[in-house]
Amino acid sequence: MEDGGKIVDYHGCDFFPKRWFDIVFVLRTNNTILYDRLVHRGYTGKKLQDNVQCEIFQTILDEARESYSPSIVFELQSNTPDDMEDNLERITEWVNQYKQNNNLPMQT
Repeated sequence: MEDGGKIVDYHGCDFFPKRWFDIVFVLRTNNTILYDRLVHRGYTGKKLQDNVQCEIFQTILDEARESYSPSIVFELQSNTPDDMEDNLERITEWVNQYKQNNNLPMQT
């Protein structure tokens, strides 16, 4: 991790040091959509309830804003396939700009 150039996909930020990240993206979704997605994945009971409550209370977003500089934390909506494509494009653009700014090799 110290070399940089890594992407971390995780559902929390309680044990990652600030120095590891230049930007943090928090994906959010409508609670009804999230509920349906989780049921489709086989979530039930407490696991389903905990995940939906976490989204309702924006727990991960708040944790990210408390753990890292708010200027590097970005909330992205992830409700529709179009949202997901937009998020992918936005993150890819940011990664490419980061590489250019830091003289890192660009991959094609």
